[in-house]
Amino acid sequence: MPQSNFERMIQLAEDVFSVKNDPEQLDVNEEVIEQLMAIHPATVSEQEEGEGPVAWVLVIPTTIQLMNQFLNKEITEKQLFVLTQTAKYFEAVYLCSALVLEEHRRKGITKQLVVDAIEKIRVNHKIESLFVWSFSKEGELAAEKIAKMLDLPLYQRKSN
Repeated sequence: MPQSNFERMIQLAEDVFSVKNDPEQLDVNEEVIEQLMAIHPATVSEQEEGEGPVAWVLVIPTTIQLMNQFLNKEITEKQLFVLTQTAKYFEAVYLCSALVLEEHRRKGITKQLVVDAIEKIRVNHKIESLFVWSFSKEGELAAEKIAKMLDLPLYQRKSN
């Protein structure tokens, strides 16, 4: 029996991010998704096409101060998430993760989901910059295109 889209998305997340092998990364589960939604409902987005999700996107609005601490490797991704939960205003958005099933890539799904999410966050917060910790060349290019579309500067945490 073939895997469902949901099962394929879970496997893709494990393959791309290897969260279980990296204690600095945010291990996204149902509890984390609830906490993200409490930060802002636009933090979690998905595109579904009949057979379940074909794309998942997570963005985390946060402060410039926390963004800089993360970019300078003073705090981990997990710490960024925890510390953001107490923030009252947001000036930056962390492009946390984007996963798209292979047969749905190169259709602009990620860009549209992220732009829509950030526009919803911008209704109540003055977002001044974006930042990313990219795990692939495709992720890096998508982040650059999103920053251009939103006319925002993009900052990148280097992996090593």
